[in-house]
Amino acid sequence: MAPPIRRLILDVMKPHEPDIIEFAEVVAGCTGVSGVNVALVETDRVVQNLKLTIEGDAIDAATIEGAITDLGGTVHSIDGVACGERLVDERDTPQDN
Repeated sequence: MAPPIRRLILDVMKPHEPDIIEFAEVVAGCTGVSGVNVALVETDRVVQNLKLTIEGDAIDAATIEGAITDLGGTVHSIDGVACGERLVDERDTPQDN
């Protein structure tokens, strides 16, 4: 059995409606999700670009993508994933300087 996904960071494009509050509520209601942060990155005349940070005990990426699609959105990219028994925070290394 694969280790559970604990954090998922997504770049999402969506129409102006529904607003980001409803977007966050729907994603937060998905099985295995304990919390969601949604940040508006950019807005143009037709669409909005969002950064979603999703955390939980066992996130189902396919279910999340389905919920986003049902809301009229599209996952542009998966920008981060954390898997395993616990979350590991990123640390600076000499290569980061």
